[in-house]
Amino acid sequence: MHLRLKNFLPRSLFGRAALILVVPIVASQLVVSVIFIQRHFEGVTRQLTQGVMIEMRLLLAEIASAPDRDAAAALVAPLAGGLAIGMDLSGDLAPPAGDRWSFWDLSGRAVLETLHAGMPALIAADLQSDRRRVSIWLGSDRGPVLMSISRSRLSATNPHQLLVVMVVASVLLTLIAYVFLRNQLTPITRLARTAEAFGRGETLPYRPRGATEVRAAGKAFLDMRARIERQIEQRTLMLSGVSHDLRAPLTRLKLGLAFLPEDDEVRALRGDVGDMERLVDEFLAYVRGDALEETVSAEPADLVVKSVENAQRSGQVIALGRLDPVGRVRLRPDAVSRAVENLIGNAARYGSRAEVSLLAFERSFRIVVEDDGPGIPKHRRDEALLPFTRLDPARDPNHGGGVGLGLSIAADIARSHGGSLRLGESEVLGGLKAELVLAR
Repeated sequence: MHLRLKNFLPRSLFGRAALILVVPIVASQLVVSVIFIQRHFEGVTRQLTQGVMIEMRLLLAEIASAPDRDAAAALVAPLAGGLAIGMDLSGDLAPPAGDRWSFWDLSGRAVLETLHAGMPALIAADLQSDRRRVSIWLGSDRGPVLMSISRSRLSATNPHQLLVVMVVASVLLTLIAYVFLRNQLTPITRLARTAEAFGRGETLPYRPRGATEVRAAGKAFLDMRARIERQIEQRTLMLSGVSHDLRAPLTRLKLGLAFLPEDDEVRALRGDVGDMERLVDEFLAYVRGDALEETVSAEPADLVVKSVENAQRSGQVIALGRLDPVGRVRLRPDAVSRAVENLIGNAARYGSRAEVSLLAFERSFRIVVEDDGPGIPKHRRDEALLPFTRLDPARDPNHGGGVGLGLSIAADIARSHGGSLRLGESEVLGGLKAELVLAR
């Protein structure tokens, strides 16, 4: 499986902006470290080592000019003391098998390379036993010579200080940039949160802040939200008037039919009036949606159980399946109950039995209604979600009194809660599987 770079990148805008900020700082520090510290300070270390090598060659020449070991020790002792170099010609301390140094000691590596290149008499050097001094074993005409030299004379001592300064400066600059970056991105995050809440039907207080572009986007969102709320309010007022105007003549018709003698024609007219009332109610329910209901904290499991119990009391064969604990979430209880009841009604209308389940996920939950009816072909499921859609005779909206709005109403309610309505094939009962997906 090939892993892509984007799989390792942060998903949030703040994380990506922080990455854009941190990567150049780290890269620049690495470049400075490699070019300045490795090259410059290693060059300084080689120059210092070469200067000490001149003094060591002088001492070796004096030792070679002496007639024996004791005379050599007496001859070079004052000179070595003046050069601040410790000398041992006794030969009691055997040289190590090889050089000793820590792998993280970059300047120590430069010291060893310079010594091996410029001192053919070098036997071994120890930079590890004592961090403050370097022990160097050299071969001479009077036997092995041990020279002990201060480490500060051989290598530069500033690299670590520079590294500390670089790290502290990088952390300080990153913190300052983090504060400014947070101030710039917080208004965007707040705008996204407000827009997401409005998509679920919640109206959160919001005031445009931040950069000019962010303020412009926030003002555009507030204008859009105001227009949508105004349109919803106007539509609600219009529907209230339409509902009153339509129900008044229907009531007069029902009253007039009540005074007529009972016969087949009167019963047929009463049925027509009842159908008209039902059609008006369903049309108004579809157009009204859930705009008039406020979001509250509710338990989805209670809504599912109540809807199933209501269906069972009405004589429908509905079973309660898996019921995951979801916890309390903000939603419109009446709207969600209406969507579930519509799905249950469709399942009972076109099948002999149905099952309702509640499935919980990390960021959403699903109310699943399955039946053993004829189902809906895969290529017509999107069409079935459209309002006033009439499918084949097996699911004819006229069969059972439907007008083709149940799925459309459920889909609109799901979208207003930040979710969707998905249609599929039931693996348990073999009929239609309707999943009402709602955001948590």
